[in-house]
Amino acid sequence: MEFVHKILNLLAPIITLNAFVFFSPPYLIFKILRFVLRSVFPENVAGKVVVIAGASSGIGEHLAYEYARRGAYLVLAARREKSLEGVAERASRLGSPYVITVRADVSKLEDCQLLIHEAINHFGQLNHLVNNASVTPLSMFEDVNDITNFAPSMDINFWGSVYTTYFAIPHLKRSKGRIIVIASSGSWLNAPRLSFYNASKAAVVSFYETLRVELRSDIGITIVTPGLTESEMTKGKFLGKSGEMEVDQEMRDVELTVVPMEPAEKSAKAIVNSACRGDNYLTDPSWMTVTFYYKLFLPEVIDWFCRWLLITRPGKSPTQALGKIILDQTWLKSILYPDSLLSPEIKVN
Repeated sequence: MEFVHKILNLLAPIITLNAFVFFSPPYLIFKILRFVLRSVFPENVAGKVVVIAGASSGIGEHLAYEYARRGAYLVLAARREKSLEGVAERASRLGSPYVITVRADVSKLEDCQLLIHEAINHFGQLNHLVNNASVTPLSMFEDVNDITNFAPSMDINFWGSVYTTYFAIPHLKRSKGRIIVIASSGSWLNAPRLSFYNASKAAVVSFYETLRVELRSDIGITIVTPGLTESEMTKGKFLGKSGEMEVDQEMRDVELTVVPMEPAEKSAKAIVNSACRGDNYLTDPSWMTVTFYYKLFLPEVIDWFCRWLLITRPGKSPTQALGKIILDQTWLKSILYPDSLLSPEIKVN
């Protein structure tokens, strides 16, 4: 066995390099032509049934509006019933023929089962499942008092997607439907204080990549890895060290630093376009893709950049981080942040 590994250690890089040189050009041409064809003939979701988990705000809310404009039937789920009803009302005005809401906590298996049951009970089919529900713990790992306080990052971000997918798969197979999972560019970027969030999103990506192999062509899967996008998190809402939701816009500026923000409406349109094209992956805004290659080929640069902008020396307040100072001392915030983030109104619950 050791001999086999020695041979593979020698030959695998050589074979891979030659395969890349000879096969990547025709493969890339094929990919481009296929992308053009799918762009010309995208899926028409008018009259189809779309379930959106985490639809009360942020990307999920605007995904509801984008699907509504295209004439889809909507099943909207979130924990905050009042906010959800407001989204449903607007989605109806924008063109959805029929919208129902389901109060659901996706960290609970029975709520996810109820969500899919309600969709099938009302409409008899399911075409798109959008897993968007998410929570963002924010803390340096060493500062966490009770490690179990951050368990919701996996319960909601990972298991919430897994639960809904489990119950939806039989119905999506019948309709040759699609799963759209909102992960994050944090799945490969390692911004400090977001270790639990980034880990949960990396788990989501790995799970759905494996599921895509298992399901073959029965169900399409679009994995979305947004950059910083307008949401409650970018308005300063985080899961604090105590395990309770908190709003802290000073720490928001520390963590988001000088990275430009994508408006939720624009992101939602790109996501629905991508799903209707049948894409396997979408990173939006597209420039964030370069950070993946930095992480792949120059990981030390990413580490250094995150420390330089986001971390202060021991004993200093996080609000003294270089990125926060740059925001406070320049006009960059007014350019990089959408207007909704400059004077946000947000409730803790």
